[in-house]
Amino acid sequence: MGTTPFMIGTAPRTVNATRRMSAPTFAVEKAWYARGARLIVGVDEAGAGAWAGPIVAAAASVPLDSRLGGIRDSKLLTAASREELLAGFAARGIRVATAEASVEEITRLGLRPANLLALKRAVEAFGEMPDAVLVDWYRIPGLAAPQEAYVRGDRRVKSIAAASIAAKVTRDRLMAEADLQYPGYGFGVHKGYGTAAHRAALAVRGACLLHRMTFAPLTPYR
Repeated sequence: MGTTPFMIGTAPRTVNATRRMSAPTFAVEKAWYARGARLIVGVDEAGAGAWAGPIVAAAASVPLDSRLGGIRDSKLLTAASREELLAGFAARGIRVATAEASVEEITRLGLRPANLLALKRAVEAFGEMPDAVLVDWYRIPGLAAPQEAYVRGDRRVKSIAAASIAAKVTRDRLMAEADLQYPGYGFGVHKGYGTAAHRAALAVRGACLLHRMTFAPLTPYR
C-alpha cells in the first residue's frame, strides 16, 4: 500500500464556500472504492484555533452500510449528540484512531505544521496504512498513502465528518480533565477557546502551562 495507482489531487477542489451542506454523503468514498481502494479513512482535527490545549486529530473509516444517519460536521451538533454518536461508532463498524500535537509542538513548529503533524499521526495510528486518505482542506506532507483534500470536507464527506466528531469529543474530554488540573480558567466550558470568560480568567490568573504563548492574544500574559 505504500505505492498507489490512484491519481492524487495537488490542491483542494474548489466549491462554493457559502454552500451549506449539513448532510455529508458517501459519494467521495464510493468513487474511491470504484477505483480499487479497500480501506478509506477521513481525517479532521479539533482545537486548532484555541488559545490553550493540544490539537487533537482523528482518522475514521465508515462502512457504507453503517446506517448512522446523524453523522455531521461536529460544529453542527450539540455536545450530547456528538457523545451519543461516537458511542455508537463501534457497533456500526466505524473505526477511529486519534492523535495529538502538544502545546509545546504548536509553539515550536507553528500552528499549521503542528496541525498537519496531528493529522499524520492519526492516520499512522490507525494500525494499517489506508488506500485513500480524505482530508478536510489540507494535504498532509510526508504521508505514505494516497490522499485528497476537500474544501468543507466535514460538510461533504461522511468519513471526514465522522473524524470531526471523534476529534472534537476526544479534545473536549481532555479539556474537561484540564479543568480539574488547572481550575479557575473554565477549560471545561470554553475548551480553551478565546471567549470573554477565558480572557477574564487570564486577566486574574495569568497564563498556565496549557496556554499557547505564541498566540497574539496571549502575549500580554507572558
